[in-house]
Amino acid sequence: MIWNPSKECMPREELRELQGKRLAKVVNRVYHNVPYYREKMQALGLEPGDIQTLDDITKLPFTTYEDLNATYPFGLAAVPKSELVRVHASSGTTGKPKIGVYTRRDIDIWSECVARCLSMAGITKDDVIQVGYGYGLFTGGLGAHYGAEHLGALVLPMSAGNTQKLISMMIDCEATAIACTPSYLLHVAEDLEKSGLKDKIKLKYAICGAEPWTNEMRDQMEKKLNIKAFDIYGLTEICGPGVANDCEYHEGLHIWEDHFLPEILDPVTLQPVPEGESGELVITTLTKEGMPMIRYRTKDLTSLKYEKCKCGRTMARIQRFKGRTDDMLIIRGVNVFPSQVEAALLTIDGITPHYMLVVDRINNEDTLEIQVEVEERFFSDEVSALENLKKKVHSCLRQAIGLNADVKLVEPNALPHSDGKTKHVTDKRKLYV
Repeated sequence: MIWNPSKECMPREELRELQGKRLAKVVNRVYHNVPYYREKMQALGLEPGDIQTLDDITKLPFTTYEDLNATYPFGLAAVPKSELVRVHASSGTTGKPKIGVYTRRDIDIWSECVARCLSMAGITKDDVIQVGYGYGLFTGGLGAHYGAEHLGALVLPMSAGNTQKLISMMIDCEATAIACTPSYLLHVAEDLEKSGLKDKIKLKYAICGAEPWTNEMRDQMEKKLNIKAFDIYGLTEICGPGVANDCEYHEGLHIWEDHFLPEILDPVTLQPVPEGESGELVITTLTKEGMPMIRYRTKDLTSLKYEKCKCGRTMARIQRFKGRTDDMLIIRGVNVFPSQVEAALLTIDGITPHYMLVVDRINNEDTLEIQVEVEERFFSDEVSALENLKKKVHSCLRQAIGLNADVKLVEPNALPHSDGKTKHVTDKRKLYV
């Protein structure tokens, strides 16, 4: 089902004209209302009048996480605080989170984009949808919630954490759709099987996002629950879930180009790559009022497909992500950087600066083991000293990254050492192709 045919199936010439007009408008807005952007543009000798067509986007400066950090929390806001109605933040827990702020119109547009995604999956106003994403600063819960209400569906705002309660409500309220992380849905599927309640559910659709997942995971979900599973993509900095979604043909994620202008650039030269080739996804928000993003570098590596989809939509399709240009990991929906781990470990006496993050996916759930080298003396002291150090490291890391990781203390020189860039991550999940 196509929620908004006039936009989702817009001829590309007409879409391009609309994008050009909206680009000029948003550039004018940030130039006059955001000093940080104005200074960036002036440093390049640019003013709003220089942006006349879509091709002029290459003249504009980029926005990065470092810019968000430098202007935290509201330095990139393009409207007075009195016009803002919502704040969201990234799921990372160390340092300054990535902030997104919204006007009332931003919330309406976000809801429209999520409604398009849900409709693409076959969900209608006749469905009952459980929202199993976390509510709060994380964009997932409220993003899916408002989009489902905009669609007209009946919403069960469950969040995650109490799986038995979720299953009980799923059965009692005859939920036909669920929005949650893919790993959590597989956990729900296993619990349903163990409890013998699988035949009592009415689920037909799942909207999964907030963490990378594979086609193999989709196959498992669909077979275990007899449903159709769809992938949703978004970033806190751009709006949250609803930037893109895959249709029934699963040949890429349709990005709503009337609101989010995508580019694929060489991550080294920052120049456009030929159509169909892989590079870094860069997004400009065309309609966001609260905190517009100009050429935001997502760090995600992918390509775009522009030909009309078999579903009838003309919006470009983001192809399967091939990785990232930085070392960020997404583990159980939480953003984790090795640098966070390193900073925490350096505060603990007896710990060397050598560590390794080992990430895996076991029984459809992400696992994280952090191997840490400790000083020789702890292996010659009593066992209790080593155990106490392990507890201290575990507590410190949990506070730093917001995840409960397994900690393994190892002897000096047990981990790789290098004079150059030392590898600190072993990811066994096989998330990218």
